[in-house]
Amino acid sequence: MQQFGVQFYQASLTAEDIDKLVRFEVLSYGESGQPAVRGGKSPSKVNWDLLERRIASSEKAYQRQIIRRKIDELVQYYEQCRQARDLPSIPGAVIISCDEKLSFEPAEPGAIVGRLKVPEREGILRAIDGQHRLLALHADIDNMRGHDFAVPAIIFDRLPEDHIVQMFVTINAKHTRLNASHLVSLSGRQLYRDESLAVAHDVVRALNDREDSPLHGEIKLLGVGRGRVAQAPLAQELKKLFAGDAFGGPRKSADFHDDAKKFFVNYFKQVAVVFGAAWGGRKYSIKSAAALRAFVRVSPDVVRRLDQEHVDRSDFRAIGRVIAPWGRRIGDQRFETEGAWKRSGTTVDSLARELKLALEYPEGAGV
Repeated sequence: MQQFGVQFYQASLTAEDIDKLVRFEVLSYGESGQPAVRGGKSPSKVNWDLLERRIASSEKAYQRQIIRRKIDELVQYYEQCRQARDLPSIPGAVIISCDEKLSFEPAEPGAIVGRLKVPEREGILRAIDGQHRLLALHADIDNMRGHDFAVPAIIFDRLPEDHIVQMFVTINAKHTRLNASHLVSLSGRQLYRDESLAVAHDVVRALNDREDSPLHGEIKLLGVGRGRVAQAPLAQELKKLFAGDAFGGPRKSADFHDDAKKFFVNYFKQVAVVFGAAWGGRKYSIKSAAALRAFVRVSPDVVRRLDQEHVDRSDFRAIGRVIAPWGRRIGDQRFETEGAWKRSGTTVDSLARELKLALEYPEGAGV
């Protein structure tokens, strides 16, 4: 199946497939953190000692604690369905991701129905939505053996980590009343294994959370919140810069990771000063995803000029001096939504080129 260029699979997995292939993990908060399972032990049909050994706790996970009562209720419901045989126990698809590329063999050339090949390795699949349902199935697996039992599943392969986390938060915040703050408040290194993506998340979060940031409250973090700007495009733009040597060689780039939050907050504060009318106006597109991505894309050019002046990269006044030509060369009118913005068909690439050119030729020479 495809949606907006994203490919995924709608599959049928047996109870034995789920039991073997799916790994279960919950978010831990370090040594003083919470247990993987929440709720006191009471008489139950679930072998909790066995089940808890199947649930891993990790600072890299994003799932909430497992709710003991919910598992008990689901196991009881599965038993009722098995005895009554008039209702399916898992009629809705669970959502699963796989870190590896999966292969699909169509039933015939060009068909969208066929066989999905999943490596038969323990724990290769990870639940995005439906972890409680699958854990209850695992707890009740002995009663499932011998029955023709299929679990509908949506499976993604090699989905980027930030997309997985955002999908999890969006689904659970809207449908299970998850307080997304337990994820939004985490540092990037707790959410993502990729160092560049982790730093990008921390920068975007600083831009949204810090009260002195001109983008305070304007960004929808992990798909949640009142902000108008989505986190994902900004984070991906930043990730590309941090993953390369955009900020000057591996060592300089690594050192810059620690100061990146301060730099980008001060950088956008000066952007808001240079384009004051546009930043504070309602009829401008300066806070659109395209414009913000363009400002991020030219930030290495700004940093190079700061290095040439031998000043601290996060120096507020120095940043203002470097980007001052934008006010003269580009101006607020460039961002009028119904004016130059639409008339020129502005894209991230086109605006980034204009911004770079204005830095290179501050007085207009060579244009």
